[in-house]
Amino acid sequence: MAEVGEVIEGCRLPVLRRNQDNEDEWPLAEILSVKDISGRKLFYVHYIDFNKRLDEWVTHDRLDLKKIQFPKKEAKTPTKNGLPGSRPGSPEREVRKTLDLSLQPASAQASGKTLPIPVQITLRFNLPKEREAIPGGEPDQPLSSSSCLQPNHRSTKRKVEVVSPATPVPSETAPASVFPQNGSARRALAAQPGRKRKSNCLGTDEDSQDSSDGIPSAPRMTGSLVSDRSHDDIVTRMKNIECIELGRHRLKPWYFSPYPQELTALPVLYLCEFCLKYGKSLKCLQRHLTKCDLRHPPGNEIYRKGTISFFEIDGRKNKSYSQNLCLLAKCFLDHKTLYYDTDPFLFYVMTEYDCKGFHIVGYFSKEKESTEDYNVACILTLPPYQRRGYGKLLIEFSYELSKVEGKTGTPEKPLSDLGLLSYRSYWSQTILEILMGLKSESGERPQITINEISEITSIKKEDVISTLQYLNLINYYKGQYILTLSEDIVDGHERAMLKRLLRIDSKCLHFTPKDWSKRGKW
Repeated sequence: MAEVGEVIEGCRLPVLRRNQDNEDEWPLAEILSVKDISGRKLFYVHYIDFNKRLDEWVTHDRLDLKKIQFPKKEAKTPTKNGLPGSRPGSPEREVRKTLDLSLQPASAQASGKTLPIPVQITLRFNLPKEREAIPGGEPDQPLSSSSCLQPNHRSTKRKVEVVSPATPVPSETAPASVFPQNGSARRALAAQPGRKRKSNCLGTDEDSQDSSDGIPSAPRMTGSLVSDRSHDDIVTRMKNIECIELGRHRLKPWYFSPYPQELTALPVLYLCEFCLKYGKSLKCLQRHLTKCDLRHPPGNEIYRKGTISFFEIDGRKNKSYSQNLCLLAKCFLDHKTLYYDTDPFLFYVMTEYDCKGFHIVGYFSKEKESTEDYNVACILTLPPYQRRGYGKLLIEFSYELSKVEGKTGTPEKPLSDLGLLSYRSYWSQTILEILMGLKSESGERPQITINEISEITSIKKEDVISTLQYLNLINYYKGQYILTLSEDIVDGHERAMLKRLLRIDSKCLHFTPKDWSKRGKW
């Protein structure tokens, strides 16, 4: 058994922590730093396979010294020039390096300008034997983005047909038919074997309303949605702010933020909740409040309904506020890299109003000019306001702006784990709301194209298609691709919409988009 004095940076060993069920567990953790305070040793640990926001300082009595793994000794490896190589990486870095090498051909193609996703995608299904002989080609037929979605009354479930390219496709500009919602369409019927997906809860720290919408919830951890952490060093891997006081709330940061070094040793960092300037003591904050005239974020108020308001802030005109907002946001966004270069960005801050002023709830930023159709760069709901529906309200507001601009939009990648879950849930609810609202006219089947869904919602076509696949709605039926809305999906969606009380009212939005391309400087 090792001694406490032998524990150094880089060691791995089980560490005692409490899980969400308030039960003790011993996950494997890595020692990132060791410090001595008044003769008492503290260890900063990162729990392997856990998010960095759970990292913390622990005492020696929480360490299982019997199962300690010491770091490998550094070996000087010769290079082509005969110079010693760099130190061997941690097991995490070796795994990441292997993954990076395996993904190198795909990333090489994506270097430079991002190529648009092809209009046609190929969906592969395990088809029964009776479907092997399909007129017009092989069983694996592509689904076009302009394919038509039609409800099929003959199936045992409520279905919306997607006409394959082998069949005549109506014009994209043809008006969408409407589907009658009768009780028979929602009867509880036997599920198709191998088709029904388990309805998991989709609860995130951003929206508690996702917890019962009956939609699968697992963040995808492959491809462009994963941040490249290879540039991290030991400083940025550790939280440097202990606590932040913002108005009537005290926040415990999740990640590193580049506040001035002299402020990181303070037990509490005090922020003005209106201009977000930081001070080292409560007395400094009180003295600042006697001079600060702001009772709302700077910029233009472009939306107000009830106590909820949105302010549009130009990163060039209000540079100080924008930089302070980015510093605060970095405490809760691990992948965020924007701190000081705020000129090319617009910030939309959501606030709650009371007798003392407009209190910040969350925000999102977007580029003034985006060549990739991004309508969100960074998005955050502050922890005191999470799990109350504000996350979806921010997302919905970003798409309302895209509707006014006459564009389709998508969030900038990579998304955080919580951001990805919130966007998946919003896309799912928005698309299901449209499909379930279709009604028939004069007995004809309702029709709607993916392009029309994209135009109605301003959600990019690629996100519409990926959401339909993610929900496992696309099936193959009698030579055509169809969308099958199961009983669980329909019921779960209806329950989720009943809980979603906060919605954006487009009548309360007063926003005029600007053409930034015609301006010499932002």
